[in-house]
Order: sequence, then C-alpha cells, then structure tokens
Amino acid sequence: MDIRDIPLTTIDGGTASLADYDDQVVMVVNVASRCGLTPQYEKLEALQREYGDRGFTVLGFPCNQFAAQEPGTAEDIKEFCSMTYGVTFPLMSKVKVNGRHRHPLYVELTKVPDAAGKTGRVKWNFEKFLVLPGGEVMRFRPQVQPDDPKIVAVIERGLDEAAAA
Repeated sequence: MDIRDIPLTTIDGGTASLADYDDQVVMVVNVASRCGLTPQYEKLEALQREYGDRGFTVLGFPCNQFAAQEPGTAEDIKEFCSMTYGVTFPLMSKVKVNGRHRHPLYVELTKVPDAAGKTGRVKWNFEKFLVLPGGEVMRFRPQVQPDDPKIVAVIERGLDEAAAA
C-alpha cells in the first residue's frame, strides 16, 4: 500500500489520508502535551502560518507511548493545543508509533533513515517526518527543532518543486 493511501482518523473522528495533501509538503509529527519538547508546538505552528498558504501542512499525531505524556482525551488535546499554542494545523486521533499495535503510517515512516542512516523505532515525542509531493520522505529526530535550517530547506525545496510541477 502506498503511504498516501493509508487511512487516517482526525481528532474529531473524520477520515483522511496523506492523499488529501498530495500536492503539499506534509510534516508528520507525534506530539504530546506534557513533554519537555512540548514547546515545539510553537515552532510547528509558526511553520504552518509561514508556509501554509504555499502548500505546507503539519499533521500532529498525539501519542501517549513516551512516559504517558499525552494522557488526555481528544477534547483535552484539542483544547490544550488551541489555548496554549494557538494550533491551527490538523490533529489526528491518538496513535501508537512503536510496537506491535503501531499505526500503519508509522510502520512505513519508521523504515525511513534519519540523518545518521538509522531506521526503526521513533525515539521520543516530536519526531518529524517530511513527506514531499513526489513521495520522498525525510526523517528528523525529536531534538531537531521544527525551524532548524535543515528542515526549512527541505520544506522550501519541496514547495518550489511542487510549484514548478
């Protein structure tokens, strides 16, 4: 199955897939509300606001697998994201990113190597995967900030390629 055809569930219970964002640059991020990295929401939202009108979106996937740092309900998560960080990007339903019951999207994403050539398990909250319109996927570990020049360069390259197509 193509990564774009994997069914997703929005935080409100709707259906989606990466195919809905076929001509866009998409950043897939596993998020959590009670993590030391939670302030990355601010930078994720800044990217959404800066590049959203050019064909970029963040997709946040709440995950409670790392030290139970996302224990809330869908309503709790939406309220926290909206009230604390003004999040406007789409949030999906809570998922598992590792283990036997991990979401099929993460089964595929974890096959992608990071900058050091390592594949496999998501290390922690806020691991980022950039999915470009041509299907290329790039992986950035949790400590890499959303506005890191390496990430911004990939976003801009993807947007330029999409605009030229």
